[in-house]
Amino acid sequence: MALIKYATAIRDAIAEEMRRDPKLFFMGEDIAKFGGVFGCSLNLPEEFPGRVLSTPISEAAFVGAGMGAAITGTHALVELQYVDFILCAMDQLINQTAKTHYMSDGAVQVPYTIRVQQGCGRGNGAQHAQCFESLFAGIPGLKVACPATPADAKGLLKTALRDNNPVVFCEHKMLYAVRGEVPDGADVTVPFGVAAVRREGTDVTLIATAYMVQRALDAAEMLAAEGISAEVIDPRTLVPMDWGTLCQSVIKTGRCVIAQEAQPFCSFGGEIAFELQQRVFRYLDAPIERVSPAQVPMPYARKLETLNVPTPERIAAAARKTLWR
Repeated sequence: MALIKYATAIRDAIAEEMRRDPKLFFMGEDIAKFGGVFGCSLNLPEEFPGRVLSTPISEAAFVGAGMGAAITGTHALVELQYVDFILCAMDQLINQTAKTHYMSDGAVQVPYTIRVQQGCGRGNGAQHAQCFESLFAGIPGLKVACPATPADAKGLLKTALRDNNPVVFCEHKMLYAVRGEVPDGADVTVPFGVAAVRREGTDVTLIATAYMVQRALDAAEMLAAEGISAEVIDPRTLVPMDWGTLCQSVIKTGRCVIAQEAQPFCSFGGEIAFELQQRVFRYLDAPIERVSPAQVPMPYARKLETLNVPTPERIAAAARKTLWR
């Protein structure tokens, strides 16, 4: 085991997979010259000359180029500085990358991973702090990963880079400096579609992804001080989703709170709530609660941003509501 940062875990995963697969190449804005905006490509250009490429500031161009490279025999990894910029390349992502395998009747594979950085915490404002995992999860043909820990950042990214399908890999900018234990070994991967039970409990299930996992764990600590036992489930991937683990937890606790940083309307939290009430309705002792930002653009002012994003206190309050406390 090694105690490393989330950003370092991502860099290590890329390096190990580029050593393993000579067809894998990496491109994005400033990744060769500056190590990327969050330092996830430091020292990679020196080790892999010609395979780590800084691109022009044109997401439409390099997202499309990555897809074209993927379908012609290479394995492409693309980094976007902020998830917000993917909107410049939605035709390339949705109409081309996500649909090519299906429209070719399975004849064409698209081994393509797109890393995006998203989320709150830096006062970046409405155009640099959004969360689009719900949007990606709603597009047939895309897999979606949302790692919450350094170990999952490395293991899930290695899985993505070995997949023959397009994967949108959603990293949270507030997690890059977080340290955690990461298993040693170049072949240690984390499978898609397997949720992690971050904390066991018996009274209420808290479901969260990425940065919200830590806030759910903090809420569970607050609830424990009141004698409430909260179980924290991290799906890790939204597509595929591990419905079995989620259902087992809700069957055990009878109550559920979903914490998300994505907008509430048409969100993955709403989809989880719908699926759970379809699958385990008879076991629910209270309506499912969801904690999310308001349906507004993310404020620039740090105090307003803090008020808008779900906090441990808000998650704990929603859990108490399911217990009628």
